[in-house]
Formats: sequence, C-alpha cells, structure tokens
Amino acid sequence: MSLPLVDLVIEARWVVPVEPAGVVLDQHAVVVDGGRIVAVVPQAEVDGHCRARNRKCLPQHVLLPGLVNLHTHAAMTLLRGLADDLPLMQWLQDHVWPAEARHVSAQFVHDGTLLACAEMLRGGVTCFNDMYFFPAAAAEAVLASGIRAAIGLITVDFPSNYAADADDYLAKGLAVRDRFLGQPLLSFCLAPHAPYTVADRSFVQVLTLAEQIELPLHLHLHETVQEIDDSRQRFAMRPIERLHRLGLLGPGLIAVHAVHLEAREIELLAAHGCSVAHCPSSNLKLASGIAPIAQLAARGVNLGLGTDGAASNNRLDLFQEMRLAALLAKQQDGRADAIDAHQVLRMATLGGACALGLDAEIGSIVVGKAADLCAVSFDDVALVPCYDPVSHLAYAAGREHVSDVWVAGRIRVENGQLIENDESGLIRLALLWQNKIRP
Repeated sequence: MSLPLVDLVIEARWVVPVEPAGVVLDQHAVVVDGGRIVAVVPQAEVDGHCRARNRKCLPQHVLLPGLVNLHTHAAMTLLRGLADDLPLMQWLQDHVWPAEARHVSAQFVHDGTLLACAEMLRGGVTCFNDMYFFPAAAAEAVLASGIRAAIGLITVDFPSNYAADADDYLAKGLAVRDRFLGQPLLSFCLAPHAPYTVADRSFVQVLTLAEQIELPLHLHLHETVQEIDDSRQRFAMRPIERLHRLGLLGPGLIAVHAVHLEAREIELLAAHGCSVAHCPSSNLKLASGIAPIAQLAARGVNLGLGTDGAASNNRLDLFQEMRLAALLAKQQDGRADAIDAHQVLRMATLGGACALGLDAEIGSIVVGKAADLCAVSFDDVALVPCYDPVSHLAYAAGREHVSDVWVAGRIRVENGQLIENDESGLIRLALLWQNKIRP
C-alpha cells in the first residue's frame, strides 16, 4: 500500500504550536495538503507517514503560526512619518484628517494596502484586521498580495471622500461584504471608528447589523484621557458605560487600545467576553498611556496585539509589539512574570484569531486548520545560544529573522524574499505618493 502524496512537508528544529499552551516540539514536521495542516509528527516518522511533492528543511529555525495583527489602518503606510511627536487629537485634527481629506481615494487605499501587506508578510504576519476608508480597494490589495485579512467596514458620523454619512458608510460596507463574500482569505468586521466619532443612533444600527450577519465589532475605545473626559462632558458617562447601555459589549467586541480602564470596566469587559487589541508602540508614541494587560489577562479577557497604522507607529512589526507588550506589563504590574513569553506569543497569534472569530481556522498549528505558518531563523550571532525558543521569539528575535511565510499552504516569503510582490515596484509607487502628499 503506497503512502499518501501531500503537497508539502516542513521540517523544523522547533515547532511551537501555541495549542496546547506552553508546548515546544523538538525536531518535528508539519504536513500540509490542500492548504491545511494534516499532521504534526516527529521528523523521524514523517517518511513513514506520507510522500511529499515539496519539502522544506529548516534546521536552525522555529516554526510557529502566522502572526495576527489585530488592529491596523493598512493604507496609512503612505502617511508614515508625516507628522510625528504630537498628541493624538492634535495629530489627527491638524495633520492626519486634513491629509486624508486631500488625498484618500480608492487608489490611495489600494496602493497603501499593497505596501502594508508586503511589510507585514515579510515580518511574519499572515492575517491583519483593518479599519479604513474604501474597504473594497483594501480587499483587492489583500487578494493581490495573498495575505489573509479581516476587512473593517468603517462607520463614522462625518462625511469623507468615501461616504456622506453613517447610513452611507453602512450601505457601502455591506455592499463590499456582499461583493467579496466567499473569498477564503477575507473575513469582515463592522468598524464604528470610536465613541467620539459615532452617534448613539449609528451605534444601534451597527449593533443590529452585527447581530443579523454575525460580524465582530472593531472600534477604538478608552485610548486617551481626553476621550474619556469629553465623553463625561457630552454624555455624562465614560465611553465603556455608554457602549454597555447601548448593548455593544459582547463576545464580538474588539476594543482597541483600552488604555484607561477602571477596575469596574475591566470586570465589564471580562463579564461580556470582549477582546482587547493591545497596541503598545502606538500608545507610547502618542503618549496615550499603557494598557493594564496583566489585569485584563488575570480576569480572562482575550488579548491580541495590534500595530495600529504606520502613521502612528511607523512600523507594522508584531515582533516589536510582542517584546514591548511583555516588558511594559512587567513594569506596570511590578512582577517579572506578569506576562510571560508564551502568553505574549499567544496574543500575537491565537488571541488575535479568537477576537476575529477565526480561531477554528488560524492562530495555532493544529490538524485541520489552515496552514498559515511563519519560520524564524535562529542562525544568527544575535540569537545564539538558544535555551528557550519561545523566549527568543518574545525577547531576542526580530522581523528581520523571518525566513519563510505560508498563507493557506502557499509560500509567500521564501528565504526572506517576497515571492509574488514586486518590492522595487512598491517602492516606486510609495515615492510617487510621497511627491503628491508632501506638505
């Protein structure tokens, strides 16, 4: 009886499946067929298990699930570094929003998202959760890049180049979902921007739609002290309390930033099964504060990691976010074990997948899931010796050590090089936009 023929066998020095928690597999192989993981076995047994059309040997590497960027504005790569070192509202009102009013279009979003996809793939990100205007253009760029994405269907209560009012945003968003429904690399979130840009009526509409079509809700929440003070003046309550009264707190809610939380608000997020997208670099760069993720984790709140947009972070780099998240939690909580390496790796993978409702599909190396995988080479003087590969992923390795990336079993980065994206062409495209946007 002949052995089954499979598409790919990846042999690695270490495999970190993320599920079960804390496990590191030594000298194992991941078997992939039809874009899915069909087996995880010791290397010594793989030749007795199957025959492979392709085999990838990674003798000094760790193989882990592809990273999940739980919050970004991908097209804002074209605004990278435009206005740095400013507080959030000044940055938004005086620089970002005026630049968007002048330049954002479907072409801007398509091109900026292409650039973001290339950056993220090279950094081991295989899925990202987006929030921006012209979501159809973002979806087209995602499909052209071969990455996975949750496309945010944005809603705000002010006009833009994309839509006239909240009703128009929602109608156009639903049309985008209908157009791309069935694309295996795309999912969707309803994305009301923030409590300070969305009215109660619009929130109720969004919630009704979310319940009808079973989509997550993705919004900025409690990012700054000013946001909370403004809400208390305008609504006589803090934003989380307002969302609670409107019925928006629930398992589908992805609260982005969640920096300024009282103990009662942490309990509310936990009791309602909400997720938090922690964006440490953006929070620090805009001086917004440090989210209490150790306290959130202790109460069982699902945590993921986000970069935010390249305009407020300058990098779409989840390795940097992992390191910062763990270190900041230790300092803030006063305990070196407040958030450990395994926890922060889970945040960057399975935590993000759970928040998006994609945990049955991605986020861990488990038989039956999509083969979204990332290989990191430890063959570097900065990464030897290695006593604990997960510790290295959290504290020592960087995105420059990512060697190979697969999305749904298809190679997207090989030996550090993008396979299907023209890097020189993307650089030329970015420079053309820079000439248009330059103040």
